[in-house]
Parts: sequence; C-alpha cells; structure tokens
Amino acid sequence: MARMIDGQWEGEWRPTDEDGDGAFLRKASVFRDTLPAELPEPGRYHLFVAWTCPWAHRTLLTRSLKGLSDRIPVHFANELTDKSWAFETPAHSPYGDDHLFEVYLRADPHYTGRITVPVLWDSHEQRIVNNESAEILAMLDRMPSDAPSLRPAALLAEIEQWGERLYASLNNGVYRAGFATTQEAYDEAVVGVFAMLDQLEAHLEGREWLVGEQLTEADIRLFVTAFRFDAAYFPLFRCNLRRYADYPNLEAHLERVYAVPGVAETCNLDAMRRGYASIRAINPTGIVPAGPIPVLDAA
Repeated sequence: MARMIDGQWEGEWRPTDEDGDGAFLRKASVFRDTLPAELPEPGRYHLFVAWTCPWAHRTLLTRSLKGLSDRIPVHFANELTDKSWAFETPAHSPYGDDHLFEVYLRADPHYTGRITVPVLWDSHEQRIVNNESAEILAMLDRMPSDAPSLRPAALLAEIEQWGERLYASLNNGVYRAGFATTQEAYDEAVVGVFAMLDQLEAHLEGREWLVGEQLTEADIRLFVTAFRFDAAYFPLFRCNLRRYADYPNLEAHLERVYAVPGVAETCNLDAMRRGYASIRAINPTGIVPAGPIPVLDAA
C-alpha cells in the first residue's frame, strides 16, 4: 500500500505500522462537507466507487434505493494498485484519469492521506464534497424522494446503535482480521467477527429486518459485509470459523435485502472478487479464488 504526502506518493506503508502491535487502524476521512437536503441538479454531483469496497457499496445502494441514479452519475475504479484504485480504462473517469488519486489531486494538489472510496464529487466546483460513506449515505437519504427513508426519525437512535456495533465488530472487524500482522491481533479480531454474527443470528430469529418493520440503514450496513463474506472475507481475510451461509437467519436476511428492487444492480460479485484479489497486502499472488459458489444470483 501507499499514501500521499503533500501530493506525492510515499511507498511501502501499511495501515498497521503506526501502532506497532500488528492491529489494523482505519484513518478518519478527510473531506467532510455536506449538501443541502434538496434534489440535486442532474449531473453536478458524481460518485466515485469500487465494486469491491463495502463502504462505497453503502452509497451506491442509497443512490439506487432513493431513485437518484439519473441525477448522480457513478464511476467505478475497482483494481487496487500501488497508486490507488485504478479505472478499468480512462473512459471510465469523467476526466480521462487512470487512477483515483488524480481526482484527489484535482481537488487538492497538496493532498496528504490515503486515497479511498467512496468520493462524492462536485463537478461544478471541482472539489470533493465528502469521502465518508456514512455521511454520504445520510446526505443522499435526506434528498427528496418517493422512496421511504433509510433513517426514519422514529428509529434513528436504534439504527445508529446498530451502526456502531456493526462497525466495531463486523464491518471493520473483517478488515482487522484480514490486515492483522500478528497472531494476537488476528485472534482478537476474528473472535469479535463471529461473536457479532452469533448475536445477529439470534436477533433475527422471527424478524425480517434489524430495526423495526422496514429496510433501514442498519440492514444496509449488514448487507454490504454479508454480500462479501463467503466470497472474500472467508478465503482471503481468514474469517473462516464458519461460512455466512451457515447462519440460516443471516442468510435469509441477505437474500431478503438482495430481493429489494434496486439492490441487485449494485452488486457485482465477479468484479468484487477480482478487486479483493488485487490487494497485495492480503493476496500477494493476485490469484482470484474460484469459490464458493454463491447463493445469490449476483450480477
């Protein structure tokens, strides 16, 4: 991996180096501006995402579920190279870029930090509005739409409680396991992942959704990790105590969310597998695992 310092690449950096204990440390996002809760001008704001990334998938799902696909163009940079996420071809970028870091430097020529997805981009002002997935999700959800809110006020406190729990043990927990460089750091992370899956399996007994009687942000936060679990986190991140498919309530929830109109089109299992296989820190050979055969008929 590498990161930028004052607009230049610093190589051979790992997200565990600064702690010294082999534990993965996720840095906070840098761009944290907001948009008004109004329907955006078509084509002004763009989303840069990767099929691989679950954080980006949150925003892609919200864009689709809220009916914003015609107003907010999306651009995919899916292979993680030594110089950030690479576009499949320059034509996949609105500016003919090869890599996502070029978008960051267009916003700030002296940028310091990691190059991450998602990115919400303002094409009029040539700036990154925000690169924090939770905040982008909330902004998109506030925009006027005939679709129900993913963050209804009556359920928001419980949704946010689940969000904190899911992030610590599962959403980020799989990365803490996959990027750990000591046995102790890995053991702690992987135990936490499966403890949370056990809790979720019990919570979903007799329930369709995590919170209330409707699809909410809590379900989205679970789904983006669930979709990737058996195909990527099980074989590549060593989260292999059990398969996700071994949890009947969780598997049913995964299939239920996938069946919601607008969800399947945001899922690309083959591209996701290739993207994770391109991360040399966890898969030095770049070989794409063949299985397991997915339960979902993912696009």
